[in-house]
Amino acid sequence: MIPKRIFLTKGVGKHREKLTSFEAALRDAGIAPFNIVRVSSILPPGAKILARSKGIRRLSPGEITYAVVADSSTNEPHRLVCASIGVAIPSDRTQYGYLSEYHSFGETETRAGDKAEDLAAQMLATTLGVPFDPDISYDERKEIWKISTKIVKTMNITQTAIGDKYGLWTTVLAAAVMLE
Repeated sequence: MIPKRIFLTKGVGKHREKLTSFEAALRDAGIAPFNIVRVSSILPPGAKILARSKGIRRLSPGEITYAVVADSSTNEPHRLVCASIGVAIPSDRTQYGYLSEYHSFGETETRAGDKAEDLAAQMLATTLGVPFDPDISYDERKEIWKISTKIVKTMNITQTAIGDKYGLWTTVLAAAVMLE
């Protein structure tokens, strides 16, 4: 099976039990009624990225669904938690791209999203032979990658949340869900 479509989604959940907060994040992301199988980070060649609403409509409750998932949880009050999926799409759509999972604490949505994009683009760049210097900034690398014309687009979906002030488990989730 090679997925022909993907959609990106995100969610946040809170509960006194960690597992239930994860379930609440899945619900918020719209993917709770599916049997999620975590897969690694390859964006299939030519895969079309759908809107979340269109992607969810293509699934049936109970369906086994493959996804690249990033999640993170905390029960520490006021702790900033984040999960992000980065996407790097090659200009040659017959070539595969990359999806990255990134999770951290204390980072803004923008910063975490940029890091996730950077990770996905780094992985793609190294497979395409595009120059990669880890000592220069992401913005500089992004310009080099654009100039090379081998990486056409990067994007991310990121969810952040602040840990519940009463110590409930707070879970954030970002996912790239694959469809046939």
